[in-house]
Amino acid sequence: MQCPICGSDEIEILNSKEKSSKKNFTEEYLLKCQDCNHVFKDSFSIKKPRPYRIIISELENSIKTTIDLSPSDQLEVGDILLSDLGQVEVTSIEIEGKRVKKSLIENIITIWASSIEIPARIGFSVDLHGKVDSYKLDLDRDFEISTKSIVKIDKYIVKIHVIKTEERKITNGYAKANVIKRVYSRPIKTKKYDYDLTNKIVK
Repeated sequence: MQCPICGSDEIEILNSKEKSSKKNFTEEYLLKCQDCNHVFKDSFSIKKPRPYRIIISELENSIKTTIDLSPSDQLEVGDILLSDLGQVEVTSIEIEGKRVKKSLIENIITIWASSIEIPARIGFSVDLHGKVDSYKLDLDRDFEISTKSIVKIDKYIVKIHVIKTEERKITNGYAKANVIKRVYSRPIKTKKYDYDLTNKIVK
């Protein structure tokens, strides 16, 4: 808020009141500029929440439901929302005709999200030179996997060489389980390993 006379933003709120209609909340203010003492009124409106379509991924299941959000707000990929199914992270936003990273909520057709209250499920491949053994693992979402890691999984001790995330392939570095799609590894001859993932295998 700025004073319409001098442009100062040093404003004192003298009084405020809220009005409500079917679609909006309106806050009206009586204000005083602390620089020039001008007294004036101002107001702003917020559209009332309404239901929006949301598709929530829980491991291999997708659940269609709705979530109440204010059309006046903005939503961005990565935002955390509280849904009927608990906390979810926004993974994609659909407006008319395309997917976007962020949007004013009133323009949104569908929100895609994933639950952050369940383990992350990732794929884990062991390259056996012509044959591949594949596993599914349930890991804590913050669990970090590195391309330098030596891991025991089932009957193998392997070295991880590629991590595929939702956005890229990592050949040198690490990622958290919540963004990993698949890990690629090769057996090595050693009896030492950094950690054992065998008990994380989904049967």
